[in-house]
Amino acid sequence: MAPTHVLRCCQRVLAWIPVIFIALVVCWSYYAYVVELCLFTITSTGEKIIYLVVFHLSFIMFVWSYWKTIFTSPANPSKEASCFCLPKSEKEQYEKEQRPETQQEILKKVATSLPLYTRTGAGAIRYCDRCQVIKPDRCHHCSACDMCVLKMDHHCPWVNNCVGFSNYKFFILFLTYSLVYCLFIAASVLQYFIKFWTSVSVCTKLCRRKSAENCPQTDLQNTAKFHVLFLFFVAAMFCISILSLFTYHLWLVGKNRSTIEAFRAPVFRNGPDKTGFSLGFRKNISQVFGDQKKYWLLPVFTSQGDGLSFPTRLVTVDLEQPIECFLPNDLSNGAQEESPEQTSPPRESQSRLLCDDYHSGEDHKELEDLNPDQESIKISIESES
Repeated sequence: MAPTHVLRCCQRVLAWIPVIFIALVVCWSYYAYVVELCLFTITSTGEKIIYLVVFHLSFIMFVWSYWKTIFTSPANPSKEASCFCLPKSEKEQYEKEQRPETQQEILKKVATSLPLYTRTGAGAIRYCDRCQVIKPDRCHHCSACDMCVLKMDHHCPWVNNCVGFSNYKFFILFLTYSLVYCLFIAASVLQYFIKFWTSVSVCTKLCRRKSAENCPQTDLQNTAKFHVLFLFFVAAMFCISILSLFTYHLWLVGKNRSTIEAFRAPVFRNGPDKTGFSLGFRKNISQVFGDQKKYWLLPVFTSQGDGLSFPTRLVTVDLEQPIECFLPNDLSNGAQEESPEQTSPPRESQSRLLCDDYHSGEDHKELEDLNPDQESIKISIESES
């Protein structure tokens, strides 16, 4: 037991090495740009001011989003909602039972009151034996964090954290501002990089022709040249690597997929479907960044929902999830608003299910007038067993 605990502690310490490396590179880039370039190299005062203002704006946003990505704890279903944990009696019964079929019956009994639409590849309820919790949709167990993470995307070693529902927006902004940071440094340093690179080449040729005493060593030993040259190479290298990752995650946001779902499609009761959670480009963007556009570029949490349930695009009626829709009478000529509400459990994110997908089912429908004064009709869909 003791060696395992020591090994676990060593892994946690070593996991911070990539983060420390990034922090050291950022600190050096700040010194090289502000001190060596702006203060010692650039002679124009106006150019200094413009470069310093833009640099510090991108630097602050980059560090802010990076900090939020690292230190925002991943959302855990056992902490966010106790309803996904098995009750005491069912838990004892589940642990005593050896047959998988009977265990699944116990899980299905508990899951009837939960907003679950995804299953395992074999069609079973997704249950984590290590965390002892029924996995909500899009939830996965992270072996590095040793916990189930809501809407898990991936575990990123460069932030030493699991990227999921609670910090996915921060991760996207971290990629955005790091790309802006590197692009601005590379673009503003380029002219001085060419100037210093040319001067270094000329000095090298002179040193080959002259003796060691007459060689202009002061120019070759100029620290500003070293920092500026190296700064351009580092900024360009990080820019190329971040650009591909940034483009890929923007594509995932537009499709409303996680990295895990891109490689392995979520399995619904009707089978695997990569587009099962896609609601259209605009709604997919709002799922991550929220409805208020003024907060999109700020690393503050504005994502929609609670991470436990998600709007989904179901082709057929889910036989285990009763649905209620409220359709106003004044929406005539077939123009009906999509505002369905799920009765069990009453979660905000589940109320955004696309109602028109259910209208094509052949289930039994009962129409009941709610109130003569209120021109609305209540449609309750009861699934036949």
